[in-house]
Formats: sequence, structure tokens, C-alpha cells
Amino acid sequence: MKRWLLHHRYALLLALRRLYRHPFSSLANVVVIALMLTVPILGAAILQSSQPLARQLAVTPELTLFLAADTTAAQQQALLQRVRAESGADIADAQLMPRDQALRQLRADPAWAQALDALGDNPLPDALIVTLRDSDTPVRQARQLADTWRQWPGVEHVQMDSEWVQRLETLLSFIRVGLGMLAVAVAVVVLATVFNTVRLQALTQRDEIAVVRLVGATESFVRRPFLYLGAITGLAASLLALLLAWLALAPLNALLGRFAQSYGIHWAMQLPAPQDLLLSGILVIFLGAIAARLSVTRHTRF
Repeated sequence: MKRWLLHHRYALLLALRRLYRHPFSSLANVVVIALMLTVPILGAAILQSSQPLARQLAVTPELTLFLAADTTAAQQQALLQRVRAESGADIADAQLMPRDQALRQLRADPAWAQALDALGDNPLPDALIVTLRDSDTPVRQARQLADTWRQWPGVEHVQMDSEWVQRLETLLSFIRVGLGMLAVAVAVVVLATVFNTVRLQALTQRDEIAVVRLVGATESFVRRPFLYLGAITGLAASLLALLLAWLALAPLNALLGRFAQSYGIHWAMQLPAPQDLLLSGILVIFLGAIAARLSVTRHTRF
């Protein structure tokens, strides 16, 4: 066990010494990877901060059930009670909107008053106004409820007043897909950068590696410093990316704050959860070690 620890200590110190010998190339590799990592971190911050923003909007997802003209008052109340009983877990509120009350509300709007006077009779149907609860998939929830209620007797038409929800969900889905593509691009950059760095290191120290093998060094002993080199590069890039993202949030939040205040809402971006950042950092370190392993296996066979 002691010998194993000594070998790893020697490999770590040797990897640090090699980085110190080539400071500019090492720093360039770290900066390239860090810049690529900063973009998905900021994207995740935007995605995470957009979730509570949706709940601050004044508009709430609603469904309007237009009732048949021959529906009696008793049947309307029965439909209202059925909606509350069968869908109570999915709805926040359900109210009956009689056609006379709806007409009075429209007449209060000067833009509609003159047109309604010209019609004479009340053209509006009785309706049920259903407000949905907050959900991670509001569009899917609204569509499922609408499909169910359309089958009920007495319901002539169901209108989804949720276009804003569809636009928001489409935007968030686009951001999720974009972040996934960025994550793949970051993985490719990490692998390519570390692979090329280790390849150059192996070719530069070709003679040293040959001598070490002549005195009986194992393949794992030869490769271990390069694995630490890749892991250290990934760790340094992750820390630098976190610092860059934190610095970038200050001016971005200042601009977003003024924009959000003009709409009477509060919006500020924050870094993703610490556990997510830790998991991402470990993944980058792991990718760096994998790239180093692939490169050193390929370029030290001489």
C-alpha cells in the first residue's frame, strides 16, 4: 500500500512538473476548455432561472368549457361539480360564467359595447372557466384535460387559453436541446485538447520513457503521470470556467434586472446547484483522464 501511494505521489509531482515546464501551452489548453465549459454553465443558469420566472407572470393557464345552449342551470352546476371532483388534483379553481355575466363584462369594454348593441340578443354561451395548477408539463396537462372534457355531454367546445405556456415550453425545450449539444461539443473539445497535449508530451519525452522501460518500469508506471496530467487539466479548466461564469453573471444580472423591472417582475440568474457543478467537474476530470489514457496508449508504443 505504501509503495502504491509513493508511485501515485511520484506521478502527481511529475505531472505538475511537466505542466510547469510548459506554462504557456498548458495555460492555453486550460483556457480553451474553460471557455467551452463556461457557455453551458451560463445556459444552465438561464434555464434554471427561467422556471420561477414563469410563475411570476400575470397570466395563468386556463381552459374554457363552452356549454351547449340547451344546458339547464342544474346541469351546469352538475358539470362544475364533476370538474372539481374528477380533476381536483390538476386544477386550482373552477367557476361558472353565465352568459349574462359574460355579456356585462364585455359591455364594460368600450371596444365591444357598440358591436354588442347592434346584435340585439346575447350571442355568448354559458361557460366554465378552469384555472390549472402549476406543472412541469402544463401544455400536456391542459391537452389531456381538454380531450377528456370534450367527451362530456353538455360541453360543446373546449378552448385552451395557454398560448404563452406553449411558447415558454418550446423556448425551454430549445434551450435544453442546445445545452445537450453544447455538452457534446465540450466533451469533444476536452478529449481533443487533452489528447493532443499528452501526445506532444509523450513525443517530447520519448527518450526518457525508453530509458525508464529499460530499467524495468511497468506500463502503468509510465502512463500514470500522463493520466494525472489530463485530470489536472480538466480540474483547472473546471475551476476557471466556474470563475468566468460567476464573473459574467454580474453584468448580465444588472441588464436583466432593469429589463425585468420594466415589466414589474424580478429576474436574476444564479449558478446551477452545487451538486450539479460538482458532478460536471468530476465528468470533465474523468474525460481528461480518458483522453490522456487513449493518447498515451497510442503514442508511447516505441
